[in-house]
Amino acid sequence: MECKIREWRLSDAENLAELLNNKNILDNLRDGLPYPYTVKDAEEFITAMLCADQDKTFAFAITVNDQAIGSIGVFRCENIHFRTAEMGYYIGEPYWGKGFGTSAVEQACSYIFQHTDIIRIFAEPFAYNTASCRVLEKAGFQFEGVLRSNAIKNSQILDMKMYSRIK
Repeated sequence: MECKIREWRLSDAENLAELLNNKNILDNLRDGLPYPYTVKDAEEFITAMLCADQDKTFAFAITVNDQAIGSIGVFRCENIHFRTAEMGYYIGEPYWGKGFGTSAVEQACSYIFQHTDIIRIFAEPFAYNTASCRVLEKAGFQFEGVLRSNAIKNSQILDMKMYSRIK
């Protein structure tokens, strides 16, 4: 099975809501996502991504057989960092460990480097999330360092790791 990235569609909302109603995924993402995550929440997210500034927000559904199994986004930074972007992603738990994350990260980087002037993409997974760190490493990102006590998630102070890939 192969995965592809594509633009979001409103018809992806039910799959997205089903995937995000999972604490194992939410515990590895930034705060701000409601739980439970409803179809309405998914529709609002998809609409926001489709209406976002196309020079700053690059949001894709990760799909298998054209069905959304995850999400990946690349978000341009500002000011002196305007040619740098942050990447975030997740894969639905039933699809973990099958190489879809690495493939989606590689595809998103290729798209960004071919279609924009962005020269650096970075990601900051929680230090304990070894699977996400491995996805980034396999997709050509380099480990740059540990961001000590950089976040609070679920009332715990956490380290994060900084990874980047240069065009």
